[in-house]
Formats: sequence, structure tokens, C-alpha cells
Amino acid sequence: MITKTKLKEQIEHLPEEFTIDELVERLILIEKIESGYQQSESGNYVSESELNSELEKWFK
Repeated sequence: MITKTKLKEQIEHLPEEFTIDELVERLILIEKIESGYQQSESGNYVSESELNSELEKWFK
């Protein structure tokens, strides 16, 4: 979830004229980055070695 403060910050970084789609895309990106950061902080991630092992299984 995004706060009003973060929304205001993002609007301030946009050009004087922008489309609603540009704003929505930016907000979705911020939400995904924050979600990934929270997952990382809680230890919910895949290590590089685990990822490599999984990729090897997929591409055999």
C-alpha cells in the first residue's frame, strides 16, 4: 500500500504534463519495489545458488 506522502513525492518527480497511465505505472513500480524489499527483509527470497539449481532443472 502506498502512503499519501509517497504519492505526493512521486507526483513531484513527474513532468508538468503526464498521463494517468504514466502515474499508474510509476506507482505500480514503487509498490513492487517496496514489496520485494519487505520480502527480502523477512527472509522470503531465493539465493543465487538456489536459483541456478532451479534453472538447471528447467533447461535440461
